[in-house]
Amino acid sequence: MAAAKAPKLVIVESPAKAKTIGKFLGKGYKVEASNGHVRDLPKSQIGIDIEHGFEPRYITIRGRGEILDRIKKDAKSASKVLVATDPDREGEAIAWHLMHILNIDEKKNCRIEFNEITKRAVQEAVKKPRAIDKNLVDAQQARRVLDRLVGYKISPLLWAKIKKGLSAGRVQSVAMRIICDREDEIRAFVPEEFWTLDVKLTTGAPRGEFMAKYILDDNGRIKDPELVHKVKADIEKKPFIVTDIKEGERRQNPAAPYTTSQLQQDAARKLGFTTKKTMMLAQQLYEGVDIKGEGTVGLITYIRTDSTRLSQEAQAAAREHITQHFGAEYLPDKPNEFKGKKGAQDAHEAIRATSVAYTPERLKESLSREQYRLYKMIYNRFLGSQMRPAVYATMQVSLTAGEHQFRANGSRLIFKGFLAAVGVEKNEHDTTLPGLQVGQKVKLVEAEEEQHFTQPPPRYNEASLVRTLEEKGIGRPSTYAPTISTILDRGYVVREQRTLFPTELGEIVTKLMKNYFSDIVDVEFTADMEDRLDAVEEGDQDWKKIVSDFYGPFAKTLEKAEEAIEKVEVKDEVSDVQCEKCGAMMVYKMGRFGKFLACPNYPECRNTKAIVKKLEDVPCPKCGAGIIIRRTKKGRTFYGCEAYPDCDFISWDQPVKEKCPKCHSYMVLKRDRSGKKTHVCSNGECGYRETVSEGKDG
Repeated sequence: MAAAKAPKLVIVESPAKAKTIGKFLGKGYKVEASNGHVRDLPKSQIGIDIEHGFEPRYITIRGRGEILDRIKKDAKSASKVLVATDPDREGEAIAWHLMHILNIDEKKNCRIEFNEITKRAVQEAVKKPRAIDKNLVDAQQARRVLDRLVGYKISPLLWAKIKKGLSAGRVQSVAMRIICDREDEIRAFVPEEFWTLDVKLTTGAPRGEFMAKYILDDNGRIKDPELVHKVKADIEKKPFIVTDIKEGERRQNPAAPYTTSQLQQDAARKLGFTTKKTMMLAQQLYEGVDIKGEGTVGLITYIRTDSTRLSQEAQAAAREHITQHFGAEYLPDKPNEFKGKKGAQDAHEAIRATSVAYTPERLKESLSREQYRLYKMIYNRFLGSQMRPAVYATMQVSLTAGEHQFRANGSRLIFKGFLAAVGVEKNEHDTTLPGLQVGQKVKLVEAEEEQHFTQPPPRYNEASLVRTLEEKGIGRPSTYAPTISTILDRGYVVREQRTLFPTELGEIVTKLMKNYFSDIVDVEFTADMEDRLDAVEEGDQDWKKIVSDFYGPFAKTLEKAEEAIEKVEVKDEVSDVQCEKCGAMMVYKMGRFGKFLACPNYPECRNTKAIVKKLEDVPCPKCGAGIIIRRTKKGRTFYGCEAYPDCDFISWDQPVKEKCPKCHSYMVLKRDRSGKKTHVCSNGECGYRETVSEGKDG
């Protein structure tokens, strides 16, 4: 009887991925997980031989010894070794390190890759192994070495001149500059007063009321309040006459399927997810989820991409699904194609569902609530990208009241198009005007003049920071989430109600970097460096030359900075709270979730306290005690009664002192994307809401 043939060994990064792939390949294969990188630069030293061509000195990562012993043992008995790490620079580098450890020639065809973890994709990949792409590996090494040189050379300087535990980074320092520059703009901003005049008009028929705006110039802003008062008084005595009606159509085209940055932005805007959370959930959906009755299935394609491209197979499947479930009228004559952004690598498809058969509703019971919400957004965006545009009927009505000009705009959705898949957002709802004719007179119901002030540019949130980094060419899809996590973890930035605020420490470090390491925090310099790293991937540049060109001037700058920078003393702000353990007055410290109180006698006294912030003049709706601003363990803000645990009142939205005039429930403060404030009744069945006037406290 012939001996059984030894199985082939497939090495992937994660156990979840190993489980999914093992199911697809069957008995002839054994799948092992490396748990990510197995070799890296040492943490205790720079690990780069600067004097000899910037050669990296790699060591086995602590804790990977047992994993590598198991992989080596399996590799010896395997008939063939295949490395199936992620299809990007990082994945190629992991594969290269594994082949080095296993003494496999990098020119041997042992590397396989796939853009989605489906049975078809995996089985096709194992039939087409290739050699290691050394250009990809060199691009990753160049990025790693540059980041290590910046971090390990500047960070000790920050420790010596400011305080221990600080860090600088090639991408994080630029992100901090962007945030701090915006803060400077906000401080320097001088608000300007302007006024608007809106009128409510009626035809006298049922549902005949509509709104119109006073038109003085293109932006509708009036700087002279006396003019507004005069116009308001004048129009109350004059009839309103329809002078012109323009009817037309407006098409809203579908958006491209998701890139990494667009997914992070929409998940932040629509779902309230941090970039870190989005990528964690996306990784789970990519690597595989247990689907009831089917086992583990990879639900989306590879999640680190800057491409909007879809495979012909995916487009064909989407078109068939659209025809069957929505109708032929929703299908464009040919598949929709989308132009990628300038400089996109376009190495992989856009992020999409691996199969249109896995509808969100079908998978709802198999996914966690958060997985479901993210998957639904990805699935619907993919499907909608291959549908016809939405069509709105538009109407623009011009009116006069004496010599004064007014304008009303309306729109009505007449064909859903791709919105049938993705849904209609709140700001896309119909604003229908009543039936009107030129020459028709309408009556004034009321005129409302309102004072406004121009607003400074908004602070960044995670979504807008990712968008800015992408637009400016800073970092790449895989770097956005870790960059934001780093500046939060270092205490350079705090997140309050999704907004990123630079801390005093963050501004001190950024100012020092701008003064002494201007290239490191220069947006154009960093973007150009990203382009040069991309050129390494294309095989057009030598990675060691890029590092050498950078390090020469950098070393001289570093030397000058060490001599020129004076010690910066960051004094802790003393509070009026006494430490109950040792009697010292506690000081404010900055932690991951913002400020907290700590004893200044650390380490002898390790007492710390949360800072209790109270809403002024807002009583608890349940018991009348005060309302305290609290945080969850994950840093999310909520509002609770100070009498807890005797009173269990909590609210995710900020309560306000005004009661709902309709049902007398408590009201909460809501803000839209533009920063506009609204008081909303907490009673979901009531629905009452009112806009908060300028300057009114929430």
